[in-house]
Amino acid sequence: MKRYLLLIPAILLVSCGSRIEQYTLPDQITDFATLFGNNCSGCHGAGGRMGAAPALNDPAFLAVLSKQDLIDIVSKGVPGTPMPAFAKSAGGDLTNQQIAILADQIETQWSRPQDFAAAAVPPYRAEPGDAKFGEVAFRQHCASCHGEDGNGTPKAGSLVDPAYLALVSDQSLRTTMIVGSIDQPRAWRLCSPEHPLTAPEISGVVAWLSMHRDTPSTLTQRGTLP
Repeated sequence: MKRYLLLIPAILLVSCGSRIEQYTLPDQITDFATLFGNNCSGCHGAGGRMGAAPALNDPAFLAVLSKQDLIDIVSKGVPGTPMPAFAKSAGGDLTNQQIAILADQIETQWSRPQDFAAAAVPPYRAEPGDAKFGEVAFRQHCASCHGEDGNGTPKAGSLVDPAYLALVSDQSLRTTMIVGSIDQPRAWRLCSPEHPLTAPEISGVVAWLSMHRDTPSTLTQRGTLP
């Protein structure tokens, strides 16, 4: 009887060992949902929407942002913003293969290129344009919501508040103009359907808005700097 009692724990140990879960190393994960959930959803939201960062599940954004742009941003991050570099070569945790999977599946699952086939899609990146030209474009396309001088209306807030402009880059201004924001997800062509914003107009408005950023001289004038 004692011999049989001694065999029971041994049998249990053997049976437990046969059910050991397989562990996948982080750099060997290739499932899109897992990669996105572990690395992207905290900022961009579950399913790519309604996070603190711009929505990735946005056909308008993906019509403007090329796959290579997306790969570059994920790999290298965006300096001056909370977006970190994810590529191992840049100090992150993801392999080039994993970043390619993210970019491929974001494009495959969430883009709708057919919706923009006939549109003059503005480039994602561009240098700021002519500020005077941008002021005219702003009053033509944006003033109905943001006011003639950009200080806001009951419909929408100020875009020339130095506190706001201190938090956003020119690229962020450009992206928001093209694809909208979390609470107002509208593309560049929906603000004024009869005359969608052109690429020079977008660049000009960015330049005009940038002129309202604080500089050392304006801070001194307001007594903010000693």
